[in-house]
Amino acid sequence: MEQTIFNNRLSWLLVLILISFSKSVDAYKNYTVGDSLGWFDNLEKPHVNYDKWVANKKFSLGDFLIFNTDNNHSITQTYNFTTYKSCDYNNALDNDTTQWVSADPSSTSIFPVTVAVPLLKVGPTYFFSSDYDGEQCENGQHFKINVTYGQGLPRALKNPSDDDSMAPISPISGDEESAPDTIVPASFDHPRDVSTDDSPEPSNSISLSMFSKVLGIQLNWVFVMLALVFCIC
Repeated sequence: MEQTIFNNRLSWLLVLILISFSKSVDAYKNYTVGDSLGWFDNLEKPHVNYDKWVANKKFSLGDFLIFNTDNNHSITQTYNFTTYKSCDYNNALDNDTTQWVSADPSSTSIFPVTVAVPLLKVGPTYFFSSDYDGEQCENGQHFKINVTYGQGLPRALKNPSDDDSMAPISPISGDEESAPDTIVPASFDHPRDVSTDDSPEPSNSISLSMFSKVLGIQLNWVFVMLALVFCIC
């Protein structure tokens, strides 16, 4: 009888240990845009489909989008739906649109370009290639995502004047929204690893490790200690 009770308590101990040391589902993610197809228009790569690539992905603050392209394509990020729909960077406002890299029509050779773009604002975020009078954008080189708060920004990406990292949101034409002021601190590090579709998707649920940070307690060790006391008793 006593052996049975001990075995039951041991089973509960193992369960609690597994729960307490379970991997956090809120880890920051690196997404490779277009996966192996990269960042190109349909004229160059007919099979690329960024709406399909975005589907079922969950983007959060602190995640990175990795753009693999070449010097003949640009990367423009905007919070302004009108700018996005027009496929035109020239009339965009500085505080709501960033051109991370522009095409170089004068170049005599094509070479690869890789750019890591951090997600710094909550809400709708739009990407497109803005050069050649919007031709590349009109031929499929564009997509939109919704960025959630998740864990919030890591320290290296935080703007000192904006602790909560929440985007000021103001309505514009249609039912879309815009959020100004994209700032990338000079101190941030580009991610080293690039995720693929085989990687598990991020979740917006609160993990045990995140909850423990809020309470200022390491919950995994609390669980272990409680389980040990439970077995001894």
